[in-house]
Amino acid sequence: MYVPDHFAVADSASLHSLIKENPFGLLITNSPSGLDANHIPFELELGERQVLHAHVARNNAVWQNVADGDEVLVVFQAGDAYISPNWYPSKHESHKQVPTWNYKVVHVYGRISVKDDERYVRGVVGRLTRTHEASEPKPWKMTDSSPEFITGMLKAIVGIQIEITRMVGKFKLGQNKAAADLESAGRALVAKGEEDIGAAMLSIVEKRPE
Repeated sequence: MYVPDHFAVADSASLHSLIKENPFGLLITNSPSGLDANHIPFELELGERQVLHAHVARNNAVWQNVADGDEVLVVFQAGDAYISPNWYPSKHESHKQVPTWNYKVVHVYGRISVKDDERYVRGVVGRLTRTHEASEPKPWKMTDSSPEFITGMLKAIVGIQIEITRMVGKFKLGQNKAAADLESAGRALVAKGEEDIGAAMLSIVEKRPE
């Protein structure tokens, strides 16, 4: 990924936060069968090691096409938005602005391991469920179904573990623009209802020294 210095994000906490808030990642693998991409919800484990946990359908050949230790890439994205040059005040003065697209992404590189183990997949499903059901009025839990049903469902999936080796963050939010242009474009996005990127752009303006 091309990352100009003004868009680079090296702060691990910011990268971890993006992953936790946007856990639906794109797993990219390259095997003798060729390139493959799978959209999967992940759990990020932080500690002595940084690890991603997930699961795939047993019928999904991805877990058979990789070998333990293969390098993989997982892409996490937190919003994107088209930026019109008409939103920049300077455009109307100099006519030297062009359209662009802003976004926030984290590329996670790591070594994959297949976990065809009932205990592992039960743990992954249980933790993902607790995390994503937490906001429900009456959170669903695995014990809501019979043990036989859950066991049968778990047999239909295979665990995936990725030990993270490095992360690359890119928050392209107009950091290379003048404050007036950045603020105007950010407000235009918020007015259109695209608040994720718009608010992120406005926060950059607020943090800039006077």
